[in-house]
Amino acid sequence: MTDIDRYTVLDNPAWHSLNGPHAHFAQAHGAARRYLPDVSVFVGLPDDRDGDVWRDLASLVGSSVEVPITGADVSPPPGWEPVTQGKGVQMVDDGVDARPDTDAVVLGAADAAEMSKLVARTNPGPWRTRTFELGTYLGIRRDGRLVAMAGERLHPPGWTEISAVCTDAAHRGQGLAARLVRAVAHNIRSRGDQVLLHAAATNTNAIRLYHALGFRIRRETTFAVYRTPAE
Repeated sequence: MTDIDRYTVLDNPAWHSLNGPHAHFAQAHGAARRYLPDVSVFVGLPDDRDGDVWRDLASLVGSSVEVPITGADVSPPPGWEPVTQGKGVQMVDDGVDARPDTDAVVLGAADAAEMSKLVARTNPGPWRTRTFELGTYLGIRRDGRLVAMAGERLHPPGWTEISAVCTDAAHRGQGLAARLVRAVAHNIRSRGDQVLLHAAATNTNAIRLYHALGFRIRRETTFAVYRTPAE
């Protein structure tokens, strides 16, 4: 695979995830894809998004349903109601000092409720009850309580996205997020994948941290939510 091919999948990562390594989590209707609703909120659409594709997506998710749409150009046809829209950045590994962390523990089904509570307190982004099944999630505990977490989300071929990076308010400023990002990146690299992540353009603290860890901005993107047409 050439460098051009390797980076092309990042222009539409959810689509390539759902048609590749995460196909077992996919539901499909025509040309549209989405993750199982209890796994992730994300949907996948091909690069050529004609009217049939949007009708397929509306049929897949249902009428009057809010759907996150991402990409450089987010423009559904008339009838799709805009709910929210914001700018973001896609960042890729540019020399991250990836390393394991002896305090980080692998989180799984037994930790699902605690993971959901930490996400609810810190709001790192979309989360569903089975999101942790998308990849390996690592956490740090203090006095037995989960206080920081990071893990793997989208998985376009050759890449794995770091996501759900969050730290409980009482434990911020201790470098826990940076340690977990390095540890998750180490796991990703050990499988032979490259590392990416996304951040809201307004989250300047997170972007500053990721730059310091060795990530670079590859491209700008749009995070939008639209409501499907009513029947």
